[in-house]
Amino acid sequence: MSHVYKIIELTGSSPISSDEAIKNAIAAANESLKHLRWFEVVETRGHLEEGLIAHWQVTVKIGFTLDQNA
Repeated sequence: MSHVYKIIELTGSSPISSDEAIKNAIAAANESLKHLRWFEVVETRGHLEEGLIAHWQVTVKIGFTLDQNA
């Protein structure tokens, strides 16, 4: 069986950590998409306040398989 994949790009954010920002992006994708298969971190950045990390932003590509009729 062969698969066809679609890739979307999302940016998740979190005041806690970069991992949490990734999880937030994947959770949002999982609400409306099926068959999520993989993710790739494209960019990591953050917001600073008074020299400290205040917020993380992580852009990820998420791959999922398309529904295929038998």
